[in-house]
Amino acid sequence: MKSRILLLATLMAATSASAQPQPIELAGVRHPPTMTVGGKDLLLNGAGIRYKFVVKVYTAGLYLGARASTPAAVLASPGPRRLHVTMLRAIDANELGRLFTRGLQDNAPKEEFSRLIPGTLRMSEIFSARKKLAAGDSFSVDWLPGAGTVILVNGQPQGEPVKEPEFYNALLRIWLGASPADWLLKDALLGRAAPSPGGSGEGQ
Repeated sequence: MKSRILLLATLMAATSASAQPQPIELAGVRHPPTMTVGGKDLLLNGAGIRYKFVVKVYTAGLYLGARASTPAAVLASPGPRRLHVTMLRAIDANELGRLFTRGLQDNAPKEEFSRLIPGTLRMSEIFSARKKLAAGDSFSVDWLPGAGTVILVNGQPQGEPVKEPEFYNALLRIWLGASPADWLLKDALLGRAAPSPGGSGEGQ
């Protein structure tokens, strides 16, 4: 009887541990299991590496209030959200801004993209002002209910939030839309596949 109780306790402990969010380490970058955004604790939904051909460009981690395995569920997620990116190589900030713009265009209908132009220009200004992001630099794209989209570079907020609510979801579609930057990274962010090299996308 004691052995059965011990076995049951061990199984319950193992199940409880596996249910807890776990950190993910990629190319030496650690994505912690939780982050606090807007006063709320968010869970690491998934993380992966963006490859361009065979070159590692950056790692990205998606943080939500509750797990989501489809783009629709992510976009409908209430409360704060965060996409956190750490560069694995240096990139010209103007190039990054252009890639963001192209990713937005590839994943938004024309009539919707016209409403995204003010936010797109603001985002391009933020990255253009920095000239370059070096390996190890990071940026976050946060959604804060009541405030809007906040972009942080190396943990520091950059200017005023973009208030249009549709802008944040349009940004997430760069990675989670019908024409994502990298298909395997999309699956990794959605927690549907183990983080792995790859993807043949040419966008950001």
